[in-house]
This record gives sequence, structure tokens and C-alpha cells, in this order.
Amino acid sequence: MLKIGIVGLPNVGKSTLFKALTKQKVDISNYPFCTIDPNIGVVEVPDERLKKLSQSFPRPKIIPAIVEFVDIAGLVKGASQGEGLGNKFLAHIREVDAILEVVRVFEKQDVTHINETIDPERDIQILETELILADLETVNKRLEKLEKQLKAKDKKIEEEYRLVQKIKTGLEEGKKIIDLNLTEKEREDLYDLFLLTAKPILYLYNYRNTPPALSENLKKKNYLLLDIKMEEELSEMSEEEIQDLGVQPKIYDLIKKSYQLLDLITFFTMNENEIRAWEIKRGTKAPQAGGKIHSDFEEKFIRAEVISWEKLIESGSWQKAKDKGLIRTVGRDYEVNDGDVIYFVI
Repeated sequence: MLKIGIVGLPNVGKSTLFKALTKQKVDISNYPFCTIDPNIGVVEVPDERLKKLSQSFPRPKIIPAIVEFVDIAGLVKGASQGEGLGNKFLAHIREVDAILEVVRVFEKQDVTHINETIDPERDIQILETELILADLETVNKRLEKLEKQLKAKDKKIEEEYRLVQKIKTGLEEGKKIIDLNLTEKEREDLYDLFLLTAKPILYLYNYRNTPPALSENLKKKNYLLLDIKMEEELSEMSEEEIQDLGVQPKIYDLIKKSYQLLDLITFFTMNENEIRAWEIKRGTKAPQAGGKIHSDFEEKFIRAEVISWEKLIESGSWQKAKDKGLIRTVGRDYEVNDGDVIYFVI
């Protein structure tokens, strides 16, 4: 399961957001580091297509795609040197696939800010600097190891050394690895370093009551504006209560945007008992998609039968779609599309 780490400075709304997302009870006290060990929650991905499929083909079970959110302790300046819960914080980030950085953009005297003043650009810079410094430490250690191996005149070692040197130069210039325009192969070659700034980041600007005017620098980022406190309050209400208020929760927009951040798509499977949505990386081939369901579907893959969810609903049944020639038979090289309904043959 793919994980998104919720990060930020202390008291910016991380745990309140986690509570709104997962409806789990967590400590949201107003003091730094009230989250020490990370809270972990599985969140369903809202998908109208699954709802429409279930309306057309009623089944006992409807299972949505899921993403895991991890609420990580607040970071402070100096985390890369162990300040605050620095080492723990950085270790937890290494374990996630993407970062959701909560940035406070609201003024509220009874909610303390660790740096006393509200300055979202400064706060973002603090976190990014700590991640860059942590990556530099990792890269320098790898370079030391590679330098000892260069004497062997091994081409693979020499290529890796050049790549890691290139990465080091970028980090020293204050650039995140994800912004260095690396090739897919270069990214794969760096995977075992678990570099923090190679992860995609979504910036969540946490406001209260009225959305603020954002600076041009903040707008340049991949961001979402959210009143986290309101979303937390809505998460505790019933659907009827929310409808009576005449408001629409925006937390679903965040879940969808987080899903996109990981470059995920959804395919569907159906049998007599259930309709299920499965999350996979964009570009996944049919056997590997089948492996999400069971390892046999990947290892013993013969072929797959595929139709788009819309065409299946229009047809009225799998058999009718087959009779019309709308179901395609695909092989190992087929790249699964978002919204495919698939039957795997092994």
C-alpha cells in the first residue's frame, strides 16, 4: 500500500488533518511534539465511477481503492542534526512514498507557533532545507564508499559516482532532487538511497474561516487551500447534518489530489460477490496489475479481458458487452488505463 506522510512544523494542524481524514481519535493538543510516534490511517479514495458501477450491477460488497496517511511528528530547524525529534522524523519520512506538507497561513493567538510569527514561505524553507541537508549527509556517505571502490575501474561504479556527484551539486545549490530533471533510469539507480527530496510534495495551506491571498511564490507550488479545523468538525457530523448546513466537505478534494500526487490510477474488478477498485501506478502492465489482487495473477498470467467502466454500464452486462465486441483480450504488454474493468485469466 502506498503511503503519504503528513509533515510540517509543530502546531500547524497535522494531527487535526489526520483526524479529519481518518476519523480516528488522535492527540491534537496545542503544544509541540504532541505526536511522537506516527499515527497511521487507511483512507478510502472517493470515486463516482465505483458508485455508478455499483448502482448498475448491485453486489453485496463494494470495496474502494485506499491510500495510507501517516501523521509524522513536527519538524523544527536543526532536525537534520537531531534537533527536536529530528532523527525519528527523518526516518519516518524515508518510509513514505510522497509528502503532504501542512503549512499554517492563519493567525490565532491561542494556537502557538513555534517561530512566533506566521510566515508560510519561511516555514516551507525550514522544512525543505532540513530535507536537503539530510539528503546531503546520505549522499556524502555514499560518495565516500564509492571513492574507495573507484580503484577497481568498474564502469557501473564510475557511472554511479558521476550520478551521485551530480546529485550532490544540485543539493548544494539548494535544489530538491525531484526538481533536477533526472531520467527515469537515474531515479531508479538512486532508489536504494531513499532520498527525502526525491519524493513528490503537495503543500496544504491551512487557513481559518476565510481563504487568504497567497504570494506568487506560494502559488507556484503544487498546493491546496483547506480550513482543516472546519473539516475536522464536519468529519464528526452525519451526512444529514452536513446537508442541513449547506456545506460541502473539501477533504475529498485532498484525498483525490493526494492520489494524483502518487501518480495513481484505478482499475476495477467484478464478480458475483463484489465490485472492487484497485490503486496502481500509472503505466502498470496487466500482469503486475493482476499481482495487486493475488501473486498467482501475475505469475500465471495468460491474458486479460478489458472494457472501460462506461462501456460496461452502457452495455448492461459483461455478456452483452462481449456479444457487441466491446471487450478486448489483451496480453502481457497491455498498459492498464484508468477506469478499466478487468477479468484476469490464469
